[in-house]
Amino acid sequence: MIVEELLESVAADLKVRTATEVRVGLAYTVVKLDDGSCGLAATIREEPSACCILLREAGELAPRPAAALAELALSTDGLEAAIGVATINAVLNGRPLAGEREGGDLVEEMAITTSDSVGMIGYFGPLVEPIRRSCRELLIFERRAGQIPLPEGVKVYPDWAAELLLPQCDAVLISGSTVVNKTIDHLLELCRGRVGLVGPTTPLSPVFARHGVSFLFGSRVRDAAKILKIVSEGGGTPAFGSAIIKVAVRLNPHRRPEAR
Repeated sequence: MIVEELLESVAADLKVRTATEVRVGLAYTVVKLDDGSCGLAATIREEPSACCILLREAGELAPRPAAALAELALSTDGLEAAIGVATINAVLNGRPLAGEREGGDLVEEMAITTSDSVGMIGYFGPLVEPIRRSCRELLIFERRAGQIPLPEGVKVYPDWAAELLLPQCDAVLISGSTVVNKTIDHLLELCRGRVGLVGPTTPLSPVFARHGVSFLFGSRVRDAAKILKIVSEGGGTPAFGSAIIKVAVRLNPHRRPEAR
């Protein structure tokens, strides 16, 4: 499982780090380590709690050894998994990658053209129009299909439709939140075209090259104090502003999923 590979890749750093701040917000979860590094992950809460308790260890998550929190990435509970992935991302936040550069135009980086069918796993509002103008067709797969106000002419498919349509796409954009909910492995098995992971949850790790991912479009936290405040007050990506640096990383995938 990819999340296990990510854990293994940061294991040595986790052993010597302590989580000093944990904030679980409405949109994002953030973890800050004792060296000042900070990581984000999408907050996933799919089902309402049967009681008033969402996280039984709330109030005791920090300070705690970073390795213990990172292990939560393996949890089947969405909130715990978000804390785990955010902890992993805090370590990765301080590791520059070969081929990384600030900013970057996603359409240009992925060489999307008018002959391409593009799949989008997760609804990325700001990217919809630029991609629609550049491709032959845009197929959006979203678990909340029917709950999102859409621009005219945009159709969103339920997430299960990806099983049928994703193998037909020339390029695919996948939300980094799929690492939190553990759907990333199967989604990559379905992909036949070039793949980019998108969003602040995206772990900036070369691990993904082994699974056929060509691009990472993620973020590095540069103002931890501001991110902690924004997340605590329920803010999301639009509020992050200069507190993060958006980066694009071109990977060299050396394995593609076998055709079914």
